[in-house]
Amino acid sequence: MTSAPQLLTDPFLQLPTETSVRVVWFTEFDGIKHVVDYGENLSQTSSASTTKLSRTREDQRCLRRATPTRFGKQTENGQVGQKPVWRNIWRHEAEVTGLTPGVRVNYRITSVREDGETVSSDVFTLASNPKPGIPLKILLTSDHQLKPMTAANLQKVVETVGRVDAVWFAGDLVNVSDRASEWFDDHRGGAFFPALQGRANYKMNHNGVQTSYTGGQIIQHAPLFSCIGNHEVMGRFARTESLDDEFNDTMPRAIAQKFYSGKSLKDNSFNTDTYEEIFSLPKSKEGGKRYYAVTFGDVRLVVLYITNMWRTPTLNAAYKGRYQEVVEDLNNPENWGYGQLIYEPIAKDSQQYNWLEQELNSDEFKQSKYKVVMFHHPPHTLGDNIVPAYTDPVQIIERDDVGNIKAVRYEYPKNADYIIRDVIPLLEAANVQFVLYGHSHLWNRFVSPSGMHFLETSNVGNSYGAAWGDRKREVPIGYQEEYVVLGDPNGLEPVVPTIAPLLGEDSKPMPYIASNDITVFSIFHTETGTVSSYYFDTRKVDSQVVKFDEFELK
Repeated sequence: MTSAPQLLTDPFLQLPTETSVRVVWFTEFDGIKHVVDYGENLSQTSSASTTKLSRTREDQRCLRRATPTRFGKQTENGQVGQKPVWRNIWRHEAEVTGLTPGVRVNYRITSVREDGETVSSDVFTLASNPKPGIPLKILLTSDHQLKPMTAANLQKVVETVGRVDAVWFAGDLVNVSDRASEWFDDHRGGAFFPALQGRANYKMNHNGVQTSYTGGQIIQHAPLFSCIGNHEVMGRFARTESLDDEFNDTMPRAIAQKFYSGKSLKDNSFNTDTYEEIFSLPKSKEGGKRYYAVTFGDVRLVVLYITNMWRTPTLNAAYKGRYQEVVEDLNNPENWGYGQLIYEPIAKDSQQYNWLEQELNSDEFKQSKYKVVMFHHPPHTLGDNIVPAYTDPVQIIERDDVGNIKAVRYEYPKNADYIIRDVIPLLEAANVQFVLYGHSHLWNRFVSPSGMHFLETSNVGNSYGAAWGDRKREVPIGYQEEYVVLGDPNGLEPVVPTIAPLLGEDSKPMPYIASNDITVFSIFHTETGTVSSYYFDTRKVDSQVVKFDEFELK
């Protein structure tokens, strides 16, 4: 008996222009026809082009820190097999044209399977790129990664502010980019697309009371603009027995060239193929989808590729570390992690830096009312992931008297931090008002002496804490560099929330939220130039969403 056809996702919106927008969706069948019907009485039709994702797979390993990733009818960890298996997924994209700025239009997608069976979505709304002066609500978010509070967070976004006009996502959309179920249908109910489309079913249990959260119907109506976080980058292809290990198996391009000369460089170092295949984003000539700029209403949004490979700070770990290689691999450089390698150069005179300099001098940027820059790695934060400095690791190999390797360790000179030394001065000189980022899984914000605002609003699904009070970062002692254990290592004081800060154990207002029970989201209101942050306590069924902070872009 043939099962009823199903869409793998609802449609979502991408790449709006003044008169058009792209509609994208996914299925597990190639199909013979895929269309978008739109307009009055859905009387207009646009056909979709279809491509197949080239690297999506599933495996038998658990997700980092927790629970098994499952797909299809898999209900127990390890049922897929010992090595990753391919999963066939098709992407469909249609362009809806002839739109009028400021006018919303109904639309619906339909896919026809090879056996003639059809499946359609519900009816949603779309719009083209808004003109300047139109009031917009933009969701600011990051670091979903299928974490426990994400579905609750997104559900409360819709319940609190209604339909948003766009989503700015500051990286780390999932955990392992090539693992298909993390995007589409993880059995725990909190995969990326279901959570952002109101189709999640994530159950949370506090004191015996279970609550299910569906996420929010968001990206069916609003275009998503994202940047690359470290979790969007996959490592050396198909070299290990799990996708977790493959994700961690990155190597600098220059080193890969030495080991794998004549072979595919990205397959033997790192790639962002799945991320780039899933999303239709603006492109720059130099960086493609990896870094770009776009005008959306009153805003010029500049998106940078600023992220590096996360490595553990623990010195005695049994795997590749931030500060040193493991003893077992000292004589096998092909297995080294090479520290927290930077994926895309951003130092002065690099291609991305030169592109940024040119963009900041463009008419589109200068004439925009709001000038915003988004990337993943924090320039200022109380989180752990800002230490060490954002710079290329300096490798130090220690040998004994006969030349045997005793240790391989890495230093990160603070005065060579590319973000602080090279990027921030450019942004300050260009009068950027607002820098948005993620990575450390908390909420905190800062203001530079010139008035440029920095916001990390990544306490969406979970947190790993803040380096504040008695809680210190894990850093090596006795290295050449001094690695900062408390506060923002780059010299700014965190801003205490302006409306309803949470109180610490000393009953004093805390300048951050880092919680695994309280989830945070932020909304940029372009009509007033204000950024409002809200929290929701998932422990209380009857909890109300609280606006706890707000600031204005001048």
